[in-house]
Parts: sequence; C-alpha cells; structure tokens
Amino acid sequence: MKLSEKVAVVTGGAGGIGRATAARLIAKGCSVELWDRDRSLLDDAIAALAADGARCRGRVVDVTDSDAVALAAADAIVSWGSVDIVINNAGHFATGALLDQPVDTWKTTIDVNLTAVVAVTHAFLPHLYDRGDGHVVNISSASSLVGVSGLAVYSATKWAVWGLTEALRHESLNLGHRAVRFSSVHPNYIATGMFEGARVPGLGGLVFPRLSSHDVVAKAIVEGTLIRGRRTPKRPRSLRLALLLRGVLPDAWFSAVARWLGVHASMNGWRGAGGSHE
Repeated sequence: MKLSEKVAVVTGGAGGIGRATAARLIAKGCSVELWDRDRSLLDDAIAALAADGARCRGRVVDVTDSDAVALAAADAIVSWGSVDIVINNAGHFATGALLDQPVDTWKTTIDVNLTAVVAVTHAFLPHLYDRGDGHVVNISSASSLVGVSGLAVYSATKWAVWGLTEALRHESLNLGHRAVRFSSVHPNYIATGMFEGARVPGLGGLVFPRLSSHDVVAKAIVEGTLIRGRRTPKRPRSLRLALLLRGVLPDAWFSAVARWLGVHASMNGWRGAGGSHE
C-alpha cells in the first residue's frame, strides 16, 4: 500500500507504539487521527506531530464504549472523506496470578484488548468493504505465541486478537473483498514504558531479547504490514522460533523448553504500574 494521501485511525495513539506509529505514518504522507481517552496526553501528541503542518488530529474516545466508537468512526469517515487504515493499538493489562485480582480487574483487560478491537473493527469494516480497499492492523503480543505466567488474561486476549485477525482475513476473502487486508503484529516486551523491567532471563533473553523502543514496533507496522503487506510480523524476528517449536514438539516438550528458556519467569523483574498501555 502506498501511504501518501491515505487516512489512518490509531487507537491508544497518545503515546508509546501509537504515537511512534503516527509519526512514521505522517512521514510517509499519511493523515492520522489519534484516539485516546487521556485528553492531556492526546493534546501533547497532536501538538508535537502536527508541528510541521502534518494533517493530524485527536479525539477522546473510550474504545470500550461501543456506541462512542460507532459515533467516532462515523465522524472520522465523514470528516476525512474516507478512512483507509485502522490500527487497533489500545491495550490494558494487570499482572499477577489469576487469583490475585478480582474478576472485574480481568474484565477490564478483556474489554480493552479484545472487545474494543471487535467494536472498532465492526465500526469501520462496512466502510472498508464499500470502498473495496483498506487495512486493519491489530496489535497482538509475543504472549500470543507462548502463554506467560503473571499475564494469563492478557495472554488470552492477545491469542484471541491473533485468531480474530486470521478469521477476519478468511471471512473477507469469502465475501469477495480481496483488497481489504488484516494483519496482527506480535512484539516482545519493550525496554521502556508499561512493561519496563520485564524480560526473559538468562539464555532466553538472548533468544528472545527485549525491544529497545516503541519505534521498533511502529516500523513493523508501517514498513512490514502496511507497505509490504506482511500478515503477522514478529519483533524480534526470533519469536518465529516459538512457532516452529510449537509446531514440531509435543505440548509437554514445548512447555518444558519454554520453562528452560525462562519464559515463565519473564515478569519477575517487572516494575511498571500496570493499567492502560500503548
């Protein structure tokens, strides 16, 4: 896809991956609308991104409110004339063993990471189908490839996002909309931000290293999915080894290898604050 003169909507766009992705899109000549529920961070992002005259605006949207999402999507389509790219980036997590938090805590993670992705996609998809073109990019996680202790519900939502993306790809083809594309992006922990301190220890950290910045993921989104059309880019690329091992090893052996690599202990050094993230 050529990004010049395209319009993209990025959820969770006020910081982190969302903001880094918006900067890359703008550099390619794309107009961008950022959705976020934090007005202050959103204003800061728009002021920085639009400093050089870029076409960029922000909108306060709670993506867990399906009615608000539908209204915001309709307004974006009318205001811009069309929307070509939808990036479902907003996310939330709580850490700890499943029994360490009340059910409502986990419900928030599911609402933001999965239900909101469905709602945003549902709001824009008729427009993309009518246009016969477009791209939906969903931010999944390395934890969609290997379940992570301390992130059980988060892992579950990110596995679901990957499955949703793949199912929508087949559904779109079945309906004859071959030019509407769907991709999921699977990043490992990022050294700064909400997952600060989390890392696969020891040998596993060499095999599956942390990412140095949010821009590594932004590059995978813009260069990998949107420009090159890749369906499931993983960062670091060595994460593909997890899929290979899962495919050739019995489940018990795969689990043993994952523990030997230290994946089960990757949240032990985490010192972030939880809650919403980019």
